[in-house]
Amino acid sequence: MHDDRGCRFPGGGRAAAVGGRSLTGHRELLDTARAELTAGPGVLFHGPPGIGKSTLVAALMASSAHASSGGTVLYCSPAEDDARLPFVGLIDLFAGVPQSCLDAPAPEPRAALSAALLHGPEPADGRSRLAVRVAVLDVLRALAATGPVVLVLDGLQWLDELTAEALAFAVRRLGGLNVRMVATERVSDGEQPERLRSCPPGVTELAVPPLTDHEVARIVRADLGGDLPPDVLRAIQDTAAGNPLYALELGRAARQGPASVAFGPTLPVPRRLRTLLLDRARTLPEAVRHTLLLTSTAARPSLALLRAAGIPDPAAGLAEAERLGVATTVAGGVIRFRHPLVRAAVHADAPESSRRQAHALLAQAVGEPVERARHLACARPYEDEDTARALMSAAQYARRDGSFDTAFELAGLAAHRTPGDRPAARADRLLAAAEYACDAGRLKEAAETAGTVLAASASARLRVRARLVLLRSAGQALEGAHALIRDGLRDAEGDPEAEAWLHHWAAVRGLLCGELEEAARDARHAARQAAAAGDTETRIGALATLARVLSLVGEPAAADRALEEALALAGGPDSGPQNWRLIRMRAILALDSDRVTEAREQTVGLLAAIEDFAGVEEMVATLVSLTRIQVRAGHCREALHTAERCSHAMAQAAPALYAAALAATAGGTADEARRLAEQAVRASEADGDRLFLLRALAVLGQAELLTGDPRGAAAAVEALQRVRELAAALRAADPPVLHWHADLAEALVVLGETDEAGTVLREAWARVTGGVPESVRAALERAEGLREAAGGRAKEGAARLRAAVDRLRRLPLPVELVRTLIALGAVERRSRRRGAAREVLGEALETATRIGAAPLAARARDELSRLDAGERSGEAGAGRLELTPTEARIAELVGGGATNREVAAKLFISVKTVEGALSRVYRKVGVRSRTALAHAMAVALIASTAAVDPGGGDGQVGPVEQSVTVSQAGRPQGRRTFDTRR
Repeated sequence: MHDDRGCRFPGGGRAAAVGGRSLTGHRELLDTARAELTAGPGVLFHGPPGIGKSTLVAALMASSAHASSGGTVLYCSPAEDDARLPFVGLIDLFAGVPQSCLDAPAPEPRAALSAALLHGPEPADGRSRLAVRVAVLDVLRALAATGPVVLVLDGLQWLDELTAEALAFAVRRLGGLNVRMVATERVSDGEQPERLRSCPPGVTELAVPPLTDHEVARIVRADLGGDLPPDVLRAIQDTAAGNPLYALELGRAARQGPASVAFGPTLPVPRRLRTLLLDRARTLPEAVRHTLLLTSTAARPSLALLRAAGIPDPAAGLAEAERLGVATTVAGGVIRFRHPLVRAAVHADAPESSRRQAHALLAQAVGEPVERARHLACARPYEDEDTARALMSAAQYARRDGSFDTAFELAGLAAHRTPGDRPAARADRLLAAAEYACDAGRLKEAAETAGTVLAASASARLRVRARLVLLRSAGQALEGAHALIRDGLRDAEGDPEAEAWLHHWAAVRGLLCGELEEAARDARHAARQAAAAGDTETRIGALATLARVLSLVGEPAAADRALEEALALAGGPDSGPQNWRLIRMRAILALDSDRVTEAREQTVGLLAAIEDFAGVEEMVATLVSLTRIQVRAGHCREALHTAERCSHAMAQAAPALYAAALAATAGGTADEARRLAEQAVRASEADGDRLFLLRALAVLGQAELLTGDPRGAAAAVEALQRVRELAAALRAADPPVLHWHADLAEALVVLGETDEAGTVLREAWARVTGGVPESVRAALERAEGLREAAGGRAKEGAARLRAAVDRLRRLPLPVELVRTLIALGAVERRSRRRGAAREVLGEALETATRIGAAPLAARARDELSRLDAGERSGEAGAGRLELTPTEARIAELVGGGATNREVAAKLFISVKTVEGALSRVYRKVGVRSRTALAHAMAVALIASTAAVDPGGGDGQVGPVEQSVTVSQAGRPQGRRTFDTRR
């Protein structure tokens, strides 16, 4: 970065190379600085060391018009040792100033300046120092006369006093000249600059903010070229506290050396960082440094804790540390370090023996079990049974408190501290750690830990427990788990309790894989064996699984009995964690019986009770259930929020994807619902989970139906036919299956497959008994009504739909009501009952908008726009019926010359369906042959063009044009639909 006189900004090369990583998180601040430097006398960046001040200066100068338009840049970047050297800052600033400018002052100031720059004797008195200041002012005026000048002072805190005084004198007298300053000053977090006197009046002070955790992760990954373990990255984010230099140094050290595990990842702090932060603290007396070490070692340091650890007067020792800005005492005697890295540096700077002694003292002083056990483990970094027992007890305490990650880490540490001559105890503790890992959602680590025990243990019971963890860590993917269960039963032979565990898992596997008869048999077997072994917890779980299987096969009374037996064994619905699954199942059974309010109250109450204590599996199961309930209850916005929480907990799992897709059908968009449902289908297929595959396919069908067009209907039929086949194979008969039959029939009607729709509906009605919920009857009536109307019996169809609406008005199911109102409105519109259509469609739109059912609101608006278009077209076509979407598509294809077979292949329907639909098209359009239909389609296209471009013709409509027109409202994906409204 040169000017015409040879002055150079030494950081120019680095500034030019400043990249996106260096400026991560600070680009907005750079833009502000650029604007302020253009408009005002300069900018002063301030903040703690490493926060990015110098990087900002380099980037600012690289992009500054003042530095790149023939101006002069004077640069100074002093170090700490420079602060004691007279005029060293001035020497740096004026190093590249042309001699002609240095000669500008009068003789006495020029001589004084020459001496200050070591070109002559040093000024020895006050007059000479004043002369130096005048000379500096004159040189700057001379430079400004030739072009803009930028003073860059990167590190005002180390600027020697004489240079600071000379600059302070000069900058106050440069008003009106094109001289600006870019400066930095190191200050402690939260403090203000102290060297403003060396800056021009009105300089803009810009505090450089810390980076966000996301930005820290970005720069660390970019620097290392890859990812660190999540817990190590989290520790770097916490310790660096947004400081990019600290983060990069900690990341490099963490990559090179292992971290301590007793307190999570305790990061190694590089020596140069420790020197930067502790240079003065190392000069403190030994007693003060011991107090600081104890403070840095404690999880929650306080004066009371230090006294309990043997420091008689900790406040006195900390006063010295506070004077140096290392740590301070706040309200309540709590001690705070000025930065998290200072704390880590103090601990890392102490010898290993001193750190172990500090942990031993704190282990005796603290009362909280987890913290005490951690200190004990650090004080005794070797195999020791007492330490292992303390760690295991703390792990159990953490699990009860809902801290599953902590429980996993402590139990794993307990296993490693277990003496080698106690292999059974070590295996038992490893399995406990694996179970806690499952609670925390760390399934890979759980499986690896359990696999270690399974491969090494000589105990049959421990091998059974290891297999149980492997089954649990498989999540939904239990299809291939048959061998695990079979081999486990071989090890469990003669142990009723272990056999009960495995038979229960066999029942769970059967439930997910669709082997419902086998699942019921295994669940009953597990309950009997658990009763014989006195294992109440397994018995409760087996009965709960049995209840779910019985509800799926359509035996709600038997399911209720099994559930009530389980609740009685557990001591009622409020007796603790073992009842969470029972409460959730009771809510789902209530939902399937249309008792939506009851289901919601139970699940919301359960979620509130378990939120701070439940593992990932329990939370996801509860959130999925709540999403189902919220969708049916019409709480569409809340359903989206609940599904999002579910995705955060277990993003790519089939249940979470299913919940997200279901919520999107209610409150999102059809495209989003389709995408998520397809992902849920793939995940369920990969897991071999037929239960969630059934539900994911059903949601995919619902998402496709939301489009309301033949293409979506064809995709819906494909998905829902698979549901039909799966349900038959599973012998599933719970209420949702019959709802999905109604959806399949509706999709078939849209395609014109009214005969096949009739077959599906007869099949569904045959399963309807006195105990079937009213919502099932309403769904089947809606499909029947649409089928009647599509077959030319609009009056009968409307009557069926009104009956369904009346039935749904008595139920708290607004989403189902809106769907049925839209269906009724469409039938009434096609029948030219515009008043009735507007009334029900208006109600549908109002209700859908109120409950946040965005896709249904869009469908209602689409139907209303079609109604408006029909009213604007006049009454020329009164008495004729509008074509359905499938009829319109058939008419278009036939009008274009396609044969019936070609139409059937194009629309994925049968030739018989095409023939039946074509007969209805002839009747509605008022023609008798394919030739006449082709003519009508051509005329309709002309009419459509005239409607879009009224200036393109004379506006006259002939007799044929009055018989068929192209509907412009709600045309799906560019396809034309035909009606007879003109």
